[in-house]
Amino acid sequence: MAEWTKGDPARGPTRAPVATGGELTPASLLGAYRAGVFPWYSEGEPVQWWCPDPRFVLRPEDARISDSLRKTLRDPAWEVSCDRDFEGVMRACAEQPRPGQKGTWITEDMVAAYCSLHREGSAHSLEVRRDGRLVGGLYGVTVGRVFHGESMFHRVTDASKVAFAHLVSRLAAAGYRLIDCQVPTRHLASLGAFAVRREEFLRALREWGREKPGGDAWVSPPSAAP
Repeated sequence: MAEWTKGDPARGPTRAPVATGGELTPASLLGAYRAGVFPWYSEGEPVQWWCPDPRFVLRPEDARISDSLRKTLRDPAWEVSCDRDFEGVMRACAEQPRPGQKGTWITEDMVAAYCSLHREGSAHSLEVRRDGRLVGGLYGVTVGRVFHGESMFHRVTDASKVAFAHLVSRLAAAGYRLIDCQVPTRHLASLGAFAVRREEFLRALREWGREKPGGDAWVSPPSAAP
C-alpha cells in the first residue's frame, strides 16, 4: 500500500507531497482518490502523493459556458463520445505541450495503472473527434458523486473546451456534486473553478464520495450539444 495510507492527508504538507513511495496500482489509486490524494511525479522518481491546500474545485451546474463556446458547440462536425479510447486520451494528454513544463507526469506506469482502473469502471474518458480523428478530450476518476479531473488536451482550437462543456453537462444531469480540479489554473478559473480549503474539500468528499450518482454520465453513444 502507499505510504500516505499510514497517516491523515489533512495533516500533511500543503505544497509538497503528503507521502512518497508505494506502488501505483488500481487499488492504491482508488484508495488515494477516496481519501482526496492523487499521484503526481516525473519519470524515474518514486511515486509522490499529493493533497494540496487550497484545493481547486468546480460545481458542474455552475460551470461558465460562454456564448461563443455555445456557438462552437453547435457545429455538427464535433463528435463527442465517452470511454471509446481511454488510453488514446491519456497518451494525447501526455503529449500536450504546457507552458513552463518540460516533459510529462503521465508516465508509462501511470498509463498502465489508470487503464486498469478504467477497465474496472472507475476511470473514464471523454473524446472529441472531427472527421473521425481524435482532436480533444479529457479523463479522470469517479468516486461517488465526485469526478476527479486529471488532464485534458486539444489538437484543434476549442476541442478541449468542447470536451469540458460536454463533461459538465453530463455530470450535472447525472447528479454529480463536484469536480476536483486539483490545482489552480487561470483557464479553469475562467470556466468557473474556485479554491476551497483542503479541510472543506475532504469533508465534501467524505459526504459525496459515498453517494451513488443519480444517472449514468458515461453512456457511450455520441451526445448532443449541451
